[in-house]
Amino acid sequence: MENKRQPDLLDTQPLQETDEELAADIDYTEIISEEEKEELKNELAKLEDEIVTLRQVLAAKEKHLAEIKHKLGVSMMNELKQNFSRSWHDVQTHSAYKKTQETLSQAGMKASAAITNVGSAIGKKLGDMRNSPTFKSFEERVENTVTTLKAKVGGTNQTQGSFEEVLSSTAHASAQSSLAGSLLPEAEEELQ
Repeated sequence: MENKRQPDLLDTQPLQETDEELAADIDYTEIISEEEKEELKNELAKLEDEIVTLRQVLAAKEKHLAEIKHKLGVSMMNELKQNFSRSWHDVQTHSAYKKTQETLSQAGMKASAAITNVGSAIGKKLGDMRNSPTFKSFEERVENTVTTLKAKVGGTNQTQGSFEEVLSSTAHASAQSSLAGSLLPEAEEELQ
C-alpha cells in the first residue's frame, strides 16, 4: 500500500504570480517611445494641477458654506441634533425596529394579562381559604378566646358572635380606649 501524505499547512509551495503581478514587473520605459513619455509627463502635470485647483475650489466652497451657516445661526450642535433626529427617524421607520416594538408591546400585554390572572387566582385562593376547615377552626378558637376573656374580665354580655362581630367590637373597644386616653389630659385640666 502506498502511503499518500496529505499536504501539511507548513509545507512550502511556490506562489504563482497572477497576470497583474506580472504586468507590474514589466518595465514600460523600454516599450514606450520618448514622444509618448513626454506626452504622459505633460498629462501627469496637467492632472496634478487640476487636482490642486479642485482642492482649492472645494476649500473655498466649504468656507462659503460655513459663512452661510453662521449667518443663518446653524451651529455644529444644531447640525448634530438634526443628524441625530434624522437618524432616529430612520431607525424608527426601519422594519426591524417596528417588529421589535410590536413584539415588546405584545410581551407587555401578555405580562399584564398574566399578572391579572395571578391576582385573580390569589383572590380566589384567599376566598377559598376563608371557607376552609382550617380557617373555620381558627375563627372558632378566636371566638372562644374572646368569650373566655370577656367572662374573666367580667363582661355581662356573653353571647357568641361571628368572627366579624368580634373583630368589630375589638376595634371599637380599641378606638374608645385610645379616644379616652387622648381626652384624659383635657378632663384633668377641667377638674383643676
